[in-house]
Amino acid sequence: MLRKHRQIQTQLQKLVDASIFGIAFYIAYFWRTHWKLEIFGGSANIGAFAPYVWMLLIIIPIVPLVLEFQGYYNRKLISSRQRVLWVLCKSCLIVTLAIILTVFLFRIKEQKQSRSVIILFGFVSLTLMLLKEEGTRALVRYKVIRRQPKRLILAGLKKDTAKLREDLGSHDWSGVEIVMEIDLNETSVEQMVEFIHEHSVNGVVLNANHTVMSQLEKVVQACELEGVETWLIADFFRTQISRTSIDDFYGKPVLVFRSGPDASWQGIAKQIMDRVGALVLVLFLSPLLLFCAVAIRLGSRGPVLFCQRRSGLNGEPFIMYKFRSMVTDAEQRKHEFAALNEMSGPVFKLTNDPRVTPVGRWLRRSSLDELPQLFNVLKGDMSLVGPRPLPVEEVKKFGDFAHRRRLSVKPGLTCLWQVSGRNNINDFGEWVKLDLEYIDNWSLWLDCKILWRTIPVVLLAKGAR
Repeated sequence: MLRKHRQIQTQLQKLVDASIFGIAFYIAYFWRTHWKLEIFGGSANIGAFAPYVWMLLIIIPIVPLVLEFQGYYNRKLISSRQRVLWVLCKSCLIVTLAIILTVFLFRIKEQKQSRSVIILFGFVSLTLMLLKEEGTRALVRYKVIRRQPKRLILAGLKKDTAKLREDLGSHDWSGVEIVMEIDLNETSVEQMVEFIHEHSVNGVVLNANHTVMSQLEKVVQACELEGVETWLIADFFRTQISRTSIDDFYGKPVLVFRSGPDASWQGIAKQIMDRVGALVLVLFLSPLLLFCAVAIRLGSRGPVLFCQRRSGLNGEPFIMYKFRSMVTDAEQRKHEFAALNEMSGPVFKLTNDPRVTPVGRWLRRSSLDELPQLFNVLKGDMSLVGPRPLPVEEVKKFGDFAHRRRLSVKPGLTCLWQVSGRNNINDFGEWVKLDLEYIDNWSLWLDCKILWRTIPVVLLAKGAR
């Protein structure tokens, strides 16, 4: 994992941990108040929560500092339970003692009433942190099972890539999957590009200790067109400058050539917005989803959903869901209408497609056929905003490899193409140009603007057919 990704992950983890300790304090207060859990035999009623808010002003800032001092954020993502338990016990004890010391030094009037709350807080915070740790373990294992690690190709000389793989082998649960190793003296750039397509690669790690720079330049240029990150292992630098390089790969300085959006807090916020937004829309639109499903079943024979393999992030195939708007044998009959295709390039578009059912025509005009893709967003295959996902077979037909850069971000429910005329744009090159414009200028604010512009487009059926 790159240092920048680790830093973002650590900052997010600190925010979560501080929140957990804050919640633990309120739970301790709640138990003391409503369950009368008085440890020292004091008053049964301790009053409102307001007088204890000042304790949160101590807890929330010092929790990340204490955990970092105890080495909690420097450990492997999955460490031994005994080590984690010991670190958390010490950290919870230190935070609890800090509150007690503050009460004692400043002789706070609520001292007698709050002692039990403070002690309960220590036990509750430890319990919640251990539960969070177990949840993290389960999530990491789930991601490994789902095959979600970053897929990389190691490129360089055999001895260099073998040494790098050996170094990576010492990092458990690293979130990295080496799909293959390439000797640049035996493999052409064209062959490497084919491997990138075949394995839906997320990045190429170049170990350049003894390779020719002109050859590396060709590899970087090919990956740039593909929208695939290129990581150049730069440990051939022998000065202090190499330590201040763009990033580091498990301690090895690397130069990262990236033609897609960089990892950032905005990226994390986008993921949160995707999941929360999709969940809210599914719950809010559930009656409409049910109505569409019933209309499809009554309108024609066949399944309610149309499932198709589409190309996702870096070309990785996934199953995309749509409400079925065509007859059941539409895919088999596609070749009959190939000559009528209105879209240039590999994409097939036909205005008055005879395969579309009457109900399907209404669904398409209102864009309701796209609603099941909210479940793709919940699964993490898609985003609310991003280039529209194309069928795997159409992606394979790309005549210009530069078009594959649209695969460098997650596909989305809506995009600039959707809000710029949709089917009125019949040139695939213009479509891709809009997608690349989105990628090059991406920001969370741009996503919000596209979502806002999508509302009238859908309601007025602009460009939909």
